[in-house]
Amino acid sequence: MTTVGTALPAAQTTRRAWGPALPRAIAGLVILVLWQVTVRAFAPDFVATPTGIAEAIPRVVSSAAFLGAVGITLAATAEGLVVALIVGTIIGVLMGRSVAVDRAIRLWINCFNAMPMLLILPLVSLWFGYSSLARFATIVFAAIFAVIINAAEGAKSVPREYVEVGRSFRSSGLRALFEIVLPASTPLLLAGLRLAAGRAIIGAVVAEFFTAIPGVGYFILYNSRTYHHNEAFVAVIFLAGFGVGFDALVNWATHRYLPWYRRDEQTE
Repeated sequence: MTTVGTALPAAQTTRRAWGPALPRAIAGLVILVLWQVTVRAFAPDFVATPTGIAEAIPRVVSSAAFLGAVGITLAATAEGLVVALIVGTIIGVLMGRSVAVDRAIRLWINCFNAMPMLLILPLVSLWFGYSSLARFATIVFAAIFAVIINAAEGAKSVPREYVEVGRSFRSSGLRALFEIVLPASTPLLLAGLRLAAGRAIIGAVVAEFFTAIPGVGYFILYNSRTYHHNEAFVAVIFLAGFGVGFDALVNWATHRYLPWYRRDEQTE
């Protein structure tokens, strides 16, 4: 009886450990096999395949051209994201805490947020030329509206009782902003940061496509046009990995430095 009783929980623990990972792994393997077989059967030799991409990874990640492109794109993305985060948070908090500001610019913020970046790129290239300034402007435009909207919703959702308690203790408006409004808005601010980071990297790559300036986007464009599709896909995989890695970094920083946030998830 003891052996059976201990064997059942062990089997259940094993199934829980695999969880959804096994079906996902099987589905991913099926997709890769179908991709490989279909391309080999019907597509030209230069079209990327899973085996070709795997063979190209060591060659690409060790090349100076790829490493330089990655450094340029990530530096530009970080610079534009910081500007979008600071300016977007200021505008969003003003919208969330002031009815007059919200009524004045809410419609325009929503319009710009829904506007495709491809429509903005020709104007940006005319204003800033085919240079890194055009990429910077595209990154800020792509990221700032996600920050503004989430910051506004976060500031607006702060319970009035929190602010009233702060006033009862003679907290000034600026102090209440930093000690009450912004901490209470943290969940939506983090959501805005995640959205903005993804849109920022997309904006950088699209700008590099359009303006043909150095970066990961131009690396992908050049290798695609010269029929090095496997090498181009390595850069695409890097971009996907960057998005996943940034999200994991935000999660780690949240649990490390904001222990009061997502406390329920930590106890599960």
